[in-house]
Amino acid sequence: MKLSHFNFKLPEELLAEHPSEIRDESRLMVLNREKQTIEHKMFKDLIDYFDEGDVMILNNTKVFPARLYGNKEKTGARIEVFLLRELNEEQRLWDVLVDPARKIRIGNKLYFGDDETLVAEVIDNTTSRGRTLRFLYDGSYKEFRQKLTMLGETPLPKYIKREVEPEDEERYQTIFAKNEGAVAAPTAGLHFSKHLLKRLEIKGIEFAEVTLHVGLGTFNPVEVEDLSKHKMDSEEAFVTQQAADIVNDAKTRKKRVCAVGTTAMRAIESSVSSSGTLNEFSGWTNKFIFPPYEFSIANCMITNFHTPKSTLLMMASAFAGHDFIKRAYDEAVKEKYRFYTYGDAMLIL
Repeated sequence: MKLSHFNFKLPEELLAEHPSEIRDESRLMVLNREKQTIEHKMFKDLIDYFDEGDVMILNNTKVFPARLYGNKEKTGARIEVFLLRELNEEQRLWDVLVDPARKIRIGNKLYFGDDETLVAEVIDNTTSRGRTLRFLYDGSYKEFRQKLTMLGETPLPKYIKREVEPEDEERYQTIFAKNEGAVAAPTAGLHFSKHLLKRLEIKGIEFAEVTLHVGLGTFNPVEVEDLSKHKMDSEEAFVTQQAADIVNDAKTRKKRVCAVGTTAMRAIESSVSSSGTLNEFSGWTNKFIFPPYEFSIANCMITNFHTPKSTLLMMASAFAGHDFIKRAYDEAVKEKYRFYTYGDAMLIL
């Protein structure tokens, strides 16, 4: 498969700027791989496709307010800093993206907050856009993290041109978010409401929680035509023994095992035993899934509608079949489904 196989014309007005009014009332396109059929439903209709003993794998990562605005020393120029990854807790070292990048050099100091109580020094230029910052903060680590949370804002994706609104703080987070560490939301999970989760639970559907801290690498453009040459950024992932047991038990009983989102799918596919069962896992994964690919764990998947040439579209294509996904996306554009982070969802059976 080549990069150009994943290009399609996406009208700009189909990029969702706002979440649907009610979480579980976004639209849901249902793809049945066996019958090659496409149905149009609402997300809450999801329950009709699952039975007692089926398992849903949820990514319980929590987005932290990763976008900060600071001022450069001397010039006072406004600089946007996007916290990507904590490198060292004790030394307060972080990998970040800065914008505009050309204005920042090693040794520059940045000041954050009206009272400029948080100061960071640029200590490394790691990539063309990336930098390593050391935050100069004398208080405890807990106080430092509270300061970051207070000064940071919800890191909505760049395609959303509007200002961050109060509702974003809640809606750009799944209702099962627990473990802080993501700089982007696992978007398939955003459609679940408390009410829908309760109804699924009453019906006897089980939940296995995994953690994959979504980094910006997930959204990095693929810039090589030969997909085997693309390198994914590493993201931290955790699969507990408890989650593995729930999933493996359902597989043994030939039940539905549904990965909620590409991130949950990447977490489980990063920890498969030679006999095709799920193992406990704690570490980093840079797994890149594109067609053709043999999936080992999940036999069903929920995902959003993705942008052209994205690694997320490639994974969906590997799971549903390239021609089938192409047909589904053509229909999604025709039927004006909403795309990307705050967009609609797809269930692939």
